[in-house]
Amino acid sequence: MTTVSLTDSLVNNPIPKSTIIRLENIFKVYGSGETEVKALNDVNLTINEGEYCSIMGPSGSGKSTAMNIIGCLDRPTSGHYYLDNVDVAQMDDKALAHIRNKKLGFVFQQFHLLPQLTALENVMLPMAYANVDPTERRDRATEALIKVGLEKRLNNKPTQLSGGQQQRVAIARAIVNRPVVLLADEPTGALDSRTTQEVLDIFTELNTSGITVVMVTHEPEVARQTQRIVWFRDGQVVHSNLTPADLNQVAG
Repeated sequence: MTTVSLTDSLVNNPIPKSTIIRLENIFKVYGSGETEVKALNDVNLTINEGEYCSIMGPSGSGKSTAMNIIGCLDRPTSGHYYLDNVDVAQMDDKALAHIRNKKLGFVFQQFHLLPQLTALENVMLPMAYANVDPTERRDRATEALIKVGLEKRLNNKPTQLSGGQQQRVAIARAIVNRPVVLLADEPTGALDSRTTQEVLDIFTELNTSGITVVMVTHEPEVARQTQRIVWFRDGQVVHSNLTPADLNQVAG
């Protein structure tokens, strides 16, 4: 009788990754009649657990609107949005706020740190809204700041940190509640090239550790460091699975 090891079994029959984000027939319409604008026009998109995905497209293509819906910052006019297998498309504001706090982490171009708080206190803040025990808040915030390389800057305020260090604090704050998805909206837009690479290296490390990362960017050199690129145009997904090698042809 032939025996099959667990390793061989997993190689031959890999465990499928679950779908974390699923947009089904999403429309987002502003105005009506002659002034109607379809910011999103029948968008369908899936992103799986553990992916590192970037969203690109020209200005007005719908990528930012899509990111707002994925981030539960806005609702679609119609369609279904499943986040971690829950349809959140038409939840009320209170329910969406709860979903954002528990399931999602956000990193923006501007760091949105509170200037009167230290790095540690800024990172602890989301856990206060999640009713995490104060001792655990400090421990988890410290762990998150160590993970982004700021173990020596815990007690510095934002004005005592460089732009790159402030963005690292923002990343630590985004991951401290252990979200299922980390959303980044132009996270390197305010950084120089060297600091950009340092921040992108952190995103890569976080993704390697198992965090799903979705990033909106207009910079091809940033998108090329992700695994998969989704291209929007005129409110629609025109390419859902570009590789970094495909990007020159599409962007051109």
